[in-house]
Amino acid sequence: MSVYTRLSELGITLPPVTIPVAAYKPYTKTGNMVLLSGHIAKKDGKPWVGQLGKEMGVEEGMQAARSVAIDLLGTLHAAAGDLDRVRRILKLMVLVNSTGDFIQHHLVANGASELLVQVFGPDIGSHVRSAFGVAQIPLGACVEIEMMAEVA
Repeated sequence: MSVYTRLSELGITLPPVTIPVAAYKPYTKTGNMVLLSGHIAKKDGKPWVGQLGKEMGVEEGMQAARSVAIDLLGTLHAAAGDLDRVRRILKLMVLVNSTGDFIQHHLVANGASELLVQVFGPDIGSHVRSAFGVAQIPLGACVEIEMMAEVA
């Protein structure tokens, strides 16, 4: 089944590539590898501000991570030209804006990981991952994720 069919079934419309707000590129390609810069969580088109363990709980954090994954898919589509060319999602690095005593970063990250498996299936969408807490993310966002993928 086409990735675009799965996206449609999930009610997901790919967003355009987010324009960088600093001195970096949204993605770079080398050989069959595509590396995507960190994307922050957004809500209603603005940074999704909050800190896990303070203003936000795990469920809301998972939704924020899922929203980041959708933005990453929009950028990956632009980089690859066609999401059906994706051979493997290789790695996610998930940064969670959290209090010092918050210990469920891995569950927040599942919001993105689970969506990628839904969209690409387990053979292509399963990936390695790092998830950890940080004191702050640009613009006060609750989650930031970068991604690496292999394309045909």
